[in-house]
Amino acid sequence: MSKSFPPERIRNFSIIAHIDHGKSTLADRFLEMTGAVDNRKKQAQQLDSMDIERERGITIKAAAVSLTTMVNGDEYLLNLIDTPGHVDFAYEVEKSLQACEGAVLLIDAAQGIQAQTVANAMLAMEQDMTIIPVFNKVDLPHARPEEFASELENTLLLEPELALHCSAKTGQGVDSIIETIVDRVGHPQGDPDAPLQALIFDAKYDEYR
Repeated sequence: MSKSFPPERIRNFSIIAHIDHGKSTLADRFLEMTGAVDNRKKQAQQLDSMDIERERGITIKAAAVSLTTMVNGDEYLLNLIDTPGHVDFAYEVEKSLQACEGAVLLIDAAQGIQAQTVANAMLAMEQDMTIIPVFNKVDLPHARPEEFASELENTLLLEPELALHCSAKTGQGVDSIIETIVDRVGHPQGDPDAPLQALIFDAKYDEYR
């Protein structure tokens, strides 16, 4: 991205969740709503580049993308990392979170908190990150976000009144998530004039063999 942003208007965040709770679909909506993807070229699982990911509807490798959005008259740079949900790829999640100040914790409103919901939330808490709980799939007839809200407090010690509701499939409530990321997640710290440092959370070794 050619445009320069001051650190105060940069947000680095991940989407974390149990498998099949809607991470990739939410990432698709973020890309669409911020104009990062042309509607004529959009496709499902936009950030899933591996054939098996598209075939099985899961995320295996973390993927990063930069988005720009306007909130209250200011333009912000949102650096998003979409992470895997399966327990076998916990290391990918952990490395991704090290590059972020915040995480969107996505919970299926029809299934509630599951094993990897807890595991990924614990990884984020260990790094003292801002966690934004979001109940997804609220458009489903059997969604019970109010019922599962108590699990946030009892299981994860998160305040249920801070949870957001959305449908990543329809786009309902996604704009509120973007605004909340800007509002709640802190900006990156450090000296922009200092020597460059970088965290490698993924490397495609096959290209160099």
